[in-house]
Amino acid sequence: MEFWAEIVGQPDAVRTLERAAAPGAVPAHAWLITGPPGSGRSNLAFRFAAALIARTEADREAVFAQVSARTHPDLVLLTTQAAIIKIDAAREAAASSYYAPSEGRYRVIVVEDADRMTETTSNVLLKAVEEPPERTIWILCAPSEADLLPTIRSRTRSLHLSTPSPADIARLLHERDGIDPDVAERAARLAQSHIGMARRLASDPDALQRRQRTIEIALGIETLGDAMHAAASLVKVAEADAAALTEMLDAREREDAMRSLGLAPGAAIPPQMRAQMRALEEEQKRRAKRSLSDGIDRILTDLLSLYRDVLLQALHSTSAESEAGFELVNREQAARIADLADRWGPERALAVVSAVEAARDRLGRAITPGLVLEAMFASVVAQAVAA
Repeated sequence: MEFWAEIVGQPDAVRTLERAAAPGAVPAHAWLITGPPGSGRSNLAFRFAAALIARTEADREAVFAQVSARTHPDLVLLTTQAAIIKIDAAREAAASSYYAPSEGRYRVIVVEDADRMTETTSNVLLKAVEEPPERTIWILCAPSEADLLPTIRSRTRSLHLSTPSPADIARLLHERDGIDPDVAERAARLAQSHIGMARRLASDPDALQRRQRTIEIALGIETLGDAMHAAASLVKVAEADAAALTEMLDAREREDAMRSLGLAPGAAIPPQMRAQMRALEEEQKRRAKRSLSDGIDRILTDLLSLYRDVLLQALHSTSAESEAGFELVNREQAARIADLADRWGPERALAVVSAVEAARDRLGRAITPGLVLEAMFASVVAQAVAA
């Protein structure tokens, strides 16, 4: 099982996929891997794809290297950095599913963030998912089964992932990436078991500093003026976070595109090739817009962890079973959390948690991020007046 060693906290899922990908096995023609953000849906999907494509177990790592680089000829990836997966991309993926594998045992189509398909786009894939050729396998990834059309769900074998424990993620960061155990523990805890975010917090001091800044801003809110200032400040934090995430990726994509066109980095682009580069730039702009929304959602997730800590502390303080312990996510702010819990009490803390959850819902409905944060923090302050 060494091939699956980087899949954290999903032993049942790994055993199921290992059996399905074993030589001589007949795997289901379509799979739906669901689980909360950070549970490792995509990582597991690509491992499974490599295991299905590889002709022998000895070939798996070499195939996975190509799958990870998105260069294997028997892998088709349907994904997007924008808000939705385009229908034209879905049509191309559906058409390619009828090609025979060129090197491996199977041709595998991975659909990342399948929840970003509209109903029309999902219907484009429906027939291909329902009746793929014998040597084609679909792997769809989404947060939950409810995020897909029933007609798609009914034609897939579902595999649900659980949230890995912080201890499991910390151990992975230490053993694989060489992160100091204390740093790995803190990153896993603050990331709330989101594998990708934990790695980023452990390896990028700027990302950790931005998260600390988010918590400090939230803890300093007392008045409506504070709330409006906090909203503006956190939009800037999210913008900086989004820029840091996309800048390196944009540069690497441009270099790869130039290389594929036979051009040296920094060379002038011939007129006949400019349309291709413009298309890449437009896609990067769409991704930047989506990255800002994702950055605001990360901030809301961090704030939710803070206010849940306050709620737990408030409930703990008022409980007759005061000996019962609990784990704070934001342990470094324990004293200030305890102070808020004493001043707010459980009812106000619960109302604030609800305000953050409502803000995440509004963000998902494409409301302007700044307005989402302003409304949320105004609600936090209003709870003090109501109290």
